[in-house]
Order: sequence, then C-alpha cells, then structure tokens
Amino acid sequence: MIDVANRHIVVVGAARSGLAAASLLKRKGAAVFVTDHGPIEDSAKEKLSRLNINFEERGHTEKAKGAAFLVISPGVPTEAPLVQEYLNNGKKVFSEIEVASWFNKSPIVAVTGSNGKTTVTNWLDHTWKKAGRKHVTAGNIGYAFSDTVDSTTNDGEALLEVSSFQLDHIATFKPHISLLLNITADHLDRYDEDFSKYAASKFRITENQTTDDWFIYNYDDPTITNHVSSLKKKENGPRLLAFSNKQEIQEEDGAFVRDQNIILKIDQQEEVLMPTNDVRLSGKHNLNNGLATALAARASEIKSDIIRESLRTFEGVEHRLEQVRTVNGVKYINDSKATNINAVWYALDSFDVPLTLILGGRDKGNDYSELVGQIREKVHTVIAIGEAKPMIEEQLKSIVPHFKTAKTMNDAVRSAKEGAKRGEVVLLSPACSSFDMYDNYEHRGNEFKKAVNRL
Repeated sequence: MIDVANRHIVVVGAARSGLAAASLLKRKGAAVFVTDHGPIEDSAKEKLSRLNINFEERGHTEKAKGAAFLVISPGVPTEAPLVQEYLNNGKKVFSEIEVASWFNKSPIVAVTGSNGKTTVTNWLDHTWKKAGRKHVTAGNIGYAFSDTVDSTTNDGEALLEVSSFQLDHIATFKPHISLLLNITADHLDRYDEDFSKYAASKFRITENQTTDDWFIYNYDDPTITNHVSSLKKKENGPRLLAFSNKQEIQEEDGAFVRDQNIILKIDQQEEVLMPTNDVRLSGKHNLNNGLATALAARASEIKSDIIRESLRTFEGVEHRLEQVRTVNGVKYINDSKATNINAVWYALDSFDVPLTLILGGRDKGNDYSELVGQIREKVHTVIAIGEAKPMIEEQLKSIVPHFKTAKTMNDAVRSAKEGAKRGEVVLLSPACSSFDMYDNYEHRGNEFKKAVNRL
C-alpha cells in the first residue's frame, strides 16, 4: 500500500469514480486537487467544497501538475496530454480501483470481459445474498470501489466489475478470484485500433495473482486460451477454472454442459449441478455467465444447493435484455447496455421470432456486417438512430426488407410499432455508445422504456 497521508495527489475527472477517489484520498489524509477537462456538475462542486477539496474545470492548468502521482477516472484516456506529461516525467498514474484496493480488507472477486460483466457481477451479488455472505458489490457498476472500500471486512468479499480502462493503470491490484468472460473488439478507439493492446489490458487482471488465487476463464475464447498457455508456464500463476457451453473440459477443472446438465468438475471430481433448463436467464451467453458465476461461488466455498438456487432465481439486470412491456402481442425489449457489436449478436441469438431492431448512437468503429447472418435470419426491420445512422445504412440497408431512420427514441419506437406483428419482438440493442443523444446507456434505456409505455 502507498502511504497517501500529507501527499499532494491530483485526481483527473470529477464524475462518479473521480469524486469517489478524491473523497477516499481526503479521508486518508492526502492533499487532493481535482481537475476536469470539461465542466463539473453543480452537485459535484458542492460535494468537493463540502470536503474542502480544491478543483478546476474546463481545462488543466499548472495546478494540475507537480503532484506525487495522478489518479484517473475510467473515462480519461491514457493519451490525454496531462496523463502523458506525468508518465513522461517518470511519475505514476493509477486508476481509481487501484487506489481503492490499497485500503481494502476483503478478498476480491473481480469480473472483466467485453460482454456480460455487469450481469455476472450482479449474479455474484445475488448468490452471495442467497448464501448470507458478507460482501460489497462495486467497481464499474453502481458504486465506485472507493465509496465502499471502508465497508470491507476480512470475513467478507469485494465483488467488483472491472473495465479494461481501470486495469490499464493498476500496480498492486490483486483479485483472489478473477473472471475473464470473453474478449471481443470493443473500445478499440482507446487502444490505437489494436485488438492485441485491448486484450493485453484485460489480461492484466491476472498479473498479480499467485497460486493462492483463482482465474476463471472462457474455454471457448481462443484469445483467452492463448493467454492461459502463458499463465501455465508462470511459476507462481493462479489456479485455473474453465467454463464452456460448447465442449467438455478435459484436462482442467471447471464447468461445462453434458446431456443438458451443468457439470462442475473440481479436483477432477465431477458433480451434476442441475439441468440447463433450470437456469432462469435464457440464451447461450447467459448459460456461460451462469457457469462462470457457479465457479466463482464454488471457489469461494459456497455450497452447491445455494448455487443451484441462485441460478434458478436470478432474473438479470436492467437495460440488459430487459422485457419492458407487451403491447398488442409484441414484446418490447430494452438492451441499451449492448454498446458493441458482439453484445448485439448475443442479443439476437437469444430470440427465435421475427424482430424489429433499433440500432445506433455514437459509433465506436463498428463493423455491422458481423451481424448480417443473424439479421438475415431474424430481422425484418432495422431502425437506425443517432450519429451512426449513415454507417448503419451503408452496411445494412440492402440486407433487410425494411430499413428506416428515426430522429428520436420516441419516433423509433412508434415506427417499430407500425411494422411489428403479434408474437414478434421489438429490440433496442444499439451496438453504440449513447453519448451523442444521452448521458449514458441507462438514460437511453429509460427513454426507450418511457416511449414504450406511451404506446
């Protein structure tokens, strides 16, 4: 742990995680200064003033330079000039989650991956509640780790959703159990459009783990299994648990499916956990999420009957394949959290009825042609919204019988209603970030729900 008492520390970014880091460092005796490239919300200014933390907005001045080290929010790119200045001067730059971990008392269960990490973190929380286990749930979900770390205890766990941006600037962050669900192209604009750099960032979740720790990973993801090969050569690497819904796991321990049953294999001993049909959440990707959750629970010595109950009762998370309402026999599904192509692919894979698909937002360099197979099979209408409309039109207009555009979410939902028939689904699964029209994916999902409830 780095001693922060009486040290001058600059925090970049005054949104949720930046405020949480600044507040934590202040509580621990640091002299904190907060700087933000853009405007700071009035509520954040009030909080900083109340804590006697000085701040600046709409740009970084000389006051932001010369600290012992820099703490950055996930939204601040490594390429930002201020971050580069610190790195070039040989000074450390840490993520909020790294700083919080210095004051943590609990074993950490950390979940990362391009898709599914919010679902799995919530599923772990559900499981721990069923087991009556002490825990905090934080990270890239709900509360920043810095806001909850003072509640951690030696006899509980910290369940954390962790993004690649948070892993970019760790030093000593060490999960007792780490889960890597999948790696698909996402956020490449932050990694020089280089997939290998993005993957390397995800792999950092294992970098401080030892033989006392566990790494739970997707057995069907070649990028991940390639990393596991190098982990196996590491003298002091973590113990491995693999999961797959496509094939039986041979040499290693883990979880897989045989004859429509979930099998847990621990210490090479197999146990039939439950039928796959008993898992409440539908879709193959959610079966994988359930397998990963079951392994994390087992590694934490939670009993099988609790794991079974959790898999049977977990209903999913808001804005992730969330059923909003059925109107005239048409189901309206909010999947606003699908901010990349792979997430949309998984969403489409969950349905076997005709669909109207609402796509769009701020494009992140998407290749929409990756969806062509699923769209040809299931989607009769694509409605494009947001800045990405021209790209979506160029790549998908000739693929679907009906291609439409809409200026607002309300227009998109009304347009969808016109063409959808009883027994069909209208799916908001945007494949894009929300920042062209909305504050975040929750704001976008809530606007979709409002529009559906107006029908």
